[in-house]
Amino acid sequence: MNDDCFSLAIGTGTVNKKGEWLDVFYPRPLLSPSARLLASISPLVKYTGGNAVIPLDSTTCHALEELFETCHEDALAEDMKVLEVSEQPRVITILATDDKPTSTPEAYLKLHLLSHRLVKPHQINLQGIFALLPNVAWTNEGPVDLDELPIRQLQARAQGRLLSVNSIDKFPRMTDYIVPGGVRIAHTARVRLGAYIGEGTTIMHEGFVNFNAGTEGKSMVEGRVSAGVMVGEGSDLGGGCSTMGTLSGGNTIVISVGKHCLIGANAGIGIPLGDRCTVEAGLYLTAGSKVQILDGAHRPVKTVKAAELAGKSDLLFRRNSLSGAIECLIHKSAIALNEELHAHN
Repeated sequence: MNDDCFSLAIGTGTVNKKGEWLDVFYPRPLLSPSARLLASISPLVKYTGGNAVIPLDSTTCHALEELFETCHEDALAEDMKVLEVSEQPRVITILATDDKPTSTPEAYLKLHLLSHRLVKPHQINLQGIFALLPNVAWTNEGPVDLDELPIRQLQARAQGRLLSVNSIDKFPRMTDYIVPGGVRIAHTARVRLGAYIGEGTTIMHEGFVNFNAGTEGKSMVEGRVSAGVMVGEGSDLGGGCSTMGTLSGGNTIVISVGKHCLIGANAGIGIPLGDRCTVEAGLYLTAGSKVQILDGAHRPVKTVKAAELAGKSDLLFRRNSLSGAIECLIHKSAIALNEELHAHN
């Protein structure tokens, strides 16, 4: 058995009547756990190597609790004390390698690693994850299999309760599993599990952050951060703005926003921005947009596709209100976020 291990986590989840996983909650996932810890766990859970999802019973949970106490892993020991008496299915997922996930528990572990800030977007293999995440009803009583939803709703009504269906989706909201430190999220349903939310970020009511996407640090998000997009420290995404994700129209370009950028209200980008860039409100900049480069005297120098300016810093993109042409100027004034908005996260 290889001593190296990519990740390890113990958790509990929900299964449908067929025994299929709907979700898994890992309170304390480990990235690159020590070979000594893995060697101690392996005989207790009958792990023999590779990527594995192993069900746990109460006896095994108790044995793990004693092991963690001996190893002075107090937090893990406390988790096992709770799981030992849990009526929900329990599982240990061990990823020896960062191969593409092959099961729902593996997929959920990788989403947890992102939202726990243990890895950043694009740093782990998420290939094929959609096929592994069932489409379920996310309710006030947790995930419910769609085929089982009608009877669950009837049972709730018969008991004088309301089973509230918050969404029908493959991804749950992040905050039902993880609440990162130092963030403000005004509308939690708009941040999916698997989002990486940097400390100091504020996400307002209309802001949205997809999985495998997020922010580096102090940022203001009032627009959409699509799948695969990373936003740099100190950037501001204005109300209603959007970033074109890697899932949009088969797009393979990785879109990112550099440090201290501003994307104005209802604007959008289809190219990666460098640092200290501004996109005027209402301007959607796609890779194929024709852009006039202006000199210091604001005179046109040449026209290029926006893709040729991808990743370049200190650029201001605007639309000429008379001609309608998209213009690009070099500017040196970085966009400073209102420190008061972030001082008390």
